[in-house]
Amino acid sequence: MRVLLTTWGSRGDVEPLAGLAVAIRNEGGEAVVAAPPDEDFVALLARAGVPHVPLGPTVRSVVAGPRPPGAEEAFRLAPALVAARFETLMTAARGCDALLATGLMPAGARDVADKLGIRYVLACFHLLGLPSRHSAPGRRPGTPSDEGADLETKWKQDADRVNALYGDAVNTHRAAIGLPPIYNVRDYVFGDQPWLAADPLLCPSEGVTDLDVVQTGAWLLPDERPLPAGLEAFLDAGEPPVYVGFGSMASYTRKDIARIGIEAARAHGRRVVLASGWAGLTAIDDAKDCFVVGEVNQQALFQRVAAVVHHGGAGTTHTASRSGTPQVILPHIADQPSWAAKITELGIGVTAAPETLADALSQALKPDLRVRAQAVAPQIRPDGATVAARLLLAPQSEQAPGRR
Repeated sequence: MRVLLTTWGSRGDVEPLAGLAVAIRNEGGEAVVAAPPDEDFVALLARAGVPHVPLGPTVRSVVAGPRPPGAEEAFRLAPALVAARFETLMTAARGCDALLATGLMPAGARDVADKLGIRYVLACFHLLGLPSRHSAPGRRPGTPSDEGADLETKWKQDADRVNALYGDAVNTHRAAIGLPPIYNVRDYVFGDQPWLAADPLLCPSEGVTDLDVVQTGAWLLPDERPLPAGLEAFLDAGEPPVYVGFGSMASYTRKDIARIGIEAARAHGRRVVLASGWAGLTAIDDAKDCFVVGEVNQQALFQRVAAVVHHGGAGTTHTASRSGTPQVILPHIADQPSWAAKITELGIGVTAAPETLADALSQALKPDLRVRAQAVAPQIRPDGATVAARLLLAPQSEQAPGRR
């Protein structure tokens, strides 16, 4: 059985598909990933031995500018991505038995699957965008701003927003391949039974959305790479350092965040492992207590540090939680505040702002928080990708519907 997996988004959108593709291969199937052509993603998929079909522009060209993308950029990007999906996926999906889409509103993916008569699955890594009677679009259920809100109106406005971005482009391309128009792009993309690739402990789904979510657990890509020799030597040379890194948060990260992170760690007598990320963070001086790393095996590294300071992306949050190391999350956008709130609620980390990082790190370095983090770590399921792979590869008659 052959499956096409597709996404457009940051590393947190691409790496789970690599993990799922490996699991599909281990279960006897074949998977191809259509994803952005960023060098990082090309290397990631090559390392996993997963065939890659370039899709759309690089993500870095869109998000790594001096400021976050605004409405003007969104209205240029949306139709461009729709066109790229119709063109690229129509070719890549031929001969496939299923198409699974995720990432930034994958308008165009289901249309291709319907045209080719193959199975379609929409997957997500969090719940914030899924229609709900309990919370407003983009907000964590139960937040005060939801009290008394006309949620039905807000969700209709959300659907209208998606239609404004994608509707004309989708229907233009549908007409070109002989499909009738659709009038609610968001609900068509989601379908009735989206999959949730997130751990049930970190992201419980029961009762959160009106849709019938199939929760598989997170799709983790095993990483057996050794740490660089220089990093190993740095780790061995003293007490466990503090990790500071913000992934692909280039436009959203303060320009002085490296200084803030390094000085917060130094205030507690800790050394620092600083991840350069898409923001290109660098050391602030020539002191030997800071080691700068690029792309590295976080699964191995996080087990060797005293605390993980990060942005709260889904992938980093799962990896840090599985490591048993306390976290300090400085959320920037989208689902990140939700992950930060859950980590704080579970007692395995602290939510902070740049101005409060030193105080938050003081809490994270307390022994009782580490004990709690190590107790929770074994509860994070490692088999989500295998669960999803088996669901994709199972004959249609054996695919059990409903929540999992």
